[in-house]
Amino acid sequence: MPEDKKKVIIKKKGIVVSDKMTKTVVVAVDSLKTHPKYKKKYISTKKYKAHDAEGKYKTGDEVEIVPCKPMSKDKCYKVI
Repeated sequence: MPEDKKKVIIKKKGIVVSDKMTKTVVVAVDSLKTHPKYKKKYISTKKYKAHDAEGKYKTGDEVEIVPCKPMSKDKCYKVI
């Protein structure tokens, strides 16, 4: 009996830090992590390149990105 497994789409929320490329924005996503030994919490920032087809997002905008098929070597997210 085949089971219907739904694909879970992980959305990431971040701030646009660069919009200088055509149809591409760089989004900085913050995440709260805990050190395994010392249990101290710290903020880790990671930058993702995301596809922005209309070019309507500017630096400082808060956006949500979702994974998609790779569009280039570095770009595998799109802005929703």
